[in-house]
Amino acid sequence: MNRIAVNLSTIFTEVPFLERFQKARECGFSLVECQFPYEYSIERIRYELDKHRLSLVLINLPPGNWEQGDRGLAIFPDRADEFWRSVEEGIRYAVELNVPYIHCMAGVLPADLDRQKAKETYMRHLYDAAKQMAQHSLTLLIEPINPLDMPNYFLTDVDEAVSIIKEIGLSNIKLQYDFYHMQRTRGNLTATFDVYFDWIAHVQIADVPGRHEPGTGEIRYEYVFQFLKERGYNGAIGLEYIPSDKSKHSFQWMNDYLT
Repeated sequence: MNRIAVNLSTIFTEVPFLERFQKARECGFSLVECQFPYEYSIERIRYELDKHRLSLVLINLPPGNWEQGDRGLAIFPDRADEFWRSVEEGIRYAVELNVPYIHCMAGVLPADLDRQKAKETYMRHLYDAAKQMAQHSLTLLIEPINPLDMPNYFLTDVDEAVSIIKEIGLSNIKLQYDFYHMQRTRGNLTATFDVYFDWIAHVQIADVPGRHEPGTGEIRYEYVFQFLKERGYNGAIGLEYIPSDKSKHSFQWMNDYLT
């Protein structure tokens, strides 16, 4: 069955980030992912991974200034230097920490930036970044994010995402398929997954509404997990959800849905 990776940016947040690696191991996980590890040194993160016998499977590129509203830099023609610094930083962390996948957030489209120009910039940046990552055997991921949670985010449609991947034509650009975002934008979760199976490299999950653990909302995750198994998906499944009870982490749903 598929491998489960707990997201240390959304789970175990009751303790500081560097203490979450121990929490993951104590709960039985061997794989972790996180959004932005750059506040912490590579050496410190590597120590925690090695100490607790964990593998880090996914990180995001630095997104710009998150506090000021940045959600990625790839669409901006006038921020190319900043984007390339983020690529270099992401590659450095991924190589040193043996991370196979890097997600590149696109960015929030401002009113004064033409969408077509933003798309051309985005695709050029993705192409060049993926070429650099290929030198290190890294895969670049893009992910449609629902506009309800992230208004004006550039990439919201899975059809457009796969079209961009196909047009760029590099084998190390793949799709990050998040069932939570897909449910909020279009539904047809497994049918759409099936159509784009060959382009999907990483899966993330959370329930709707609330972005909590499976079993708290409307998505039939018992069916989703069975589908993934039968479809032959062998990649990691990232738990990028916000626990409904942060004071008491329960992974009972895994026993209910994954046995």
